[in-house]
Amino acid sequence: MAATIVAGFSLQLGMGRSSFGSPPIVHAHAIVFMGWVVLYVAQNVFVARQARSLHRQLGWIGVVWVVAMVVLGTIVTVRMVRAGHAPFFFAPLKFLIFNPISLIAFAGLTAAAIRLRRHTEWHARLHYCAMANLLGPALGRLMPLPLLIPYAYEATFVAMMVFPAAGAIADFRTRRRVHPAWWWGIAALVATTLVTEALSNSTAGLTLYRQVTAGSSGAMIAPLSYPPWPPLA
Repeated sequence: MAATIVAGFSLQLGMGRSSFGSPPIVHAHAIVFMGWVVLYVAQNVFVARQARSLHRQLGWIGVVWVVAMVVLGTIVTVRMVRAGHAPFFFAPLKFLIFNPISLIAFAGLTAAAIRLRRHTEWHARLHYCAMANLLGPALGRLMPLPLLIPYAYEATFVAMMVFPAAGAIADFRTRRRVHPAWWWGIAALVATTLVTEALSNSTAGLTLYRQVTAGSSGAMIAPLSYPPWPPLA
């Protein structure tokens, strides 16, 4: 999962589709989210090397880190929608909804994993599902999402689900059963998508979009219309 995230964002930088010329809030968002990837990998390394004390100490840093991720991720999403800069392969309303909803699901799964930290099998699998829920932006940069309109979001979700599915299959192959943590984690991820789809096609979702974009450039963009493709040159 860490390699997927690095590959996705590195590809965009290498192809000249992204740069470091973004506002400070975007850089803060990037540092915090990539910091979580480093934290997650480090935690797994500590467990593998039996460094349980370091693992526990770093885990409490992660609690604060998750709060920063939810706040910054939501702020950046709102700023993009208000500026009329939602990715052109997503309807602006759906983009406004699925990013915060995904972050809430990530925080919920992480909180459950921390709550069950003394139950190692639950703890590890719920953290894994939470991490999988962050893969959407990276996978979107590796997949031909413009060619998948109007199902770009759904296609990204299917690709993301490969990771928890692989974990459940590995469980079955080694233990002859699938640990219930996988079912809870997968159910949370599916619920995230169902809530996103429901809100994106509801009066409440349209009202939220109007309130968020009021007085901004985003208010001039139809919430369920796809923005024009950027110039190819």
